[in-house]
Amino acid sequence: MKERILLVDDEPDMINFMRDALQDAGYEVAVAYDGESVFPMLEPPPDIVVLDVMMPGMSGFELCRKLRDVVDCPIVFLSARHAVSDRIEGLAIGGDDYLVKPFSIDELLARLQAHLRREQRGAQGKYDNRMLRFGELTISLQSYSMYYRGTPVKLTAREFEIVQLLVLRPGQVFSRDQIYESVWGVDAVGDSSTITEHIKKIRAKMGEAGVAEDYISTVWGVGYRWDRR
Repeated sequence: MKERILLVDDEPDMINFMRDALQDAGYEVAVAYDGESVFPMLEPPPDIVVLDVMMPGMSGFELCRKLRDVVDCPIVFLSARHAVSDRIEGLAIGGDDYLVKPFSIDELLARLQAHLRREQRGAQGKYDNRMLRFGELTISLQSYSMYYRGTPVKLTAREFEIVQLLVLRPGQVFSRDQIYESVWGVDAVGDSSTITEHIKKIRAKMGEAGVAEDYISTVWGVGYRWDRR
């Protein structure tokens, strides 16, 4: 599954330069040219935000303060302002990194990759012992188990990994290919059509345990998502 990077900069040439490089590196890229346009683009949430400091209207610093109320992903500032005081302010208000313009695209990619790796390591430790609850449905990511009103839902390891992928991003739609690559791996030999059968089995097992709600929604022509209930 591609990581999603949100670029915020009022300079179209800068946006195009970064977007092309990031897409070539395999990332999904969303763009906004001012602070007001950012908030409708936070669903699905980005994995990292690259944010220009000097923008008309809402500055990057002001936008960062507002973003920290709704997202916890890394925020990397870009700015022509190179004073130490500017860097300190950017980090103090919630930024995770500060890169001075002009910069090397290779350095930007390296910093983004480092932040994303750190997030993945942190998420693994965070989720290993996490217990998720959706109404009377309980999911333990540590023990690969699911219960409904105390009754176990007996999923296979593959079935649970599909559920785990969906529940950690509720509301986000995953295609069959994305689910297959995430659970089986990009080098697996097989067909993503197997996802349809696995979803059917998961739903059937949840129904047998008494789960009346269909937590896994089918988005026709697109894929599947986990619905909060």
